[in-house]
Amino acid sequence: MKKDDLYPYMTECAAEAARVARGVTAAQLTDPTHCPDWDVRALVNHWVLYTSHGMEHRALRKQLPEELTARDFTADPDWAEAYAAQLDRAVAAWADPAVWEGEVDLGMAKMPAAELAAMIIKETAVHGWDVAVATGQEFHVSEGAARLVLDVVVTHGDLYRQYDGFADPVPVPDDAPVFERALASSGRDPRQRAQATH
Repeated sequence: MKKDDLYPYMTECAAEAARVARGVTAAQLTDPTHCPDWDVRALVNHWVLYTSHGMEHRALRKQLPEELTARDFTADPDWAEAYAAQLDRAVAAWADPAVWEGEVDLGMAKMPAAELAAMIIKETAVHGWDVAVATGQEFHVSEGAARLVLDVVVTHGDLYRQYDGFADPVPVPDDAPVFERALASSGRDPRQRAQATH
């Protein structure tokens, strides 16, 4: 995996994440989600933190400050626009080919930058789908992006499950669309459709 393979999918999934964020209403923030113990607000805060601020900080080889990890991004009525702007900054930070070289120090371990970038793209898409389903929307990805997400989910599935990031895989037909297979491998039911309540 290298920049030319991954950067277009990072850009694509960030744009789709921004679109879905703009579709979340203030009234939906207290709605439940299919993620245990998380309402839409908690899910959105996790999504915003790791897929925009986290994406930029990883590119800059910086740790996320505690102030960001504790922030309720949704307390800002314009959080979706702020998220879109932060996604743009994060994607721009990865535009430099040098960022894709070497390793990124995650604190507890180091990981090749390109491999970490692929995992961030997966986070952006999968949690984007989580938010979309919880708010009566859809998250769209290209076939190429879907294949990347599936590859990351399969490659790192055991690690995510070890930290309760994934549930057990959900069975789906072998000929299911690629993104649905990726979601199912991460323990999500791709047939789930939210009832938009607001």
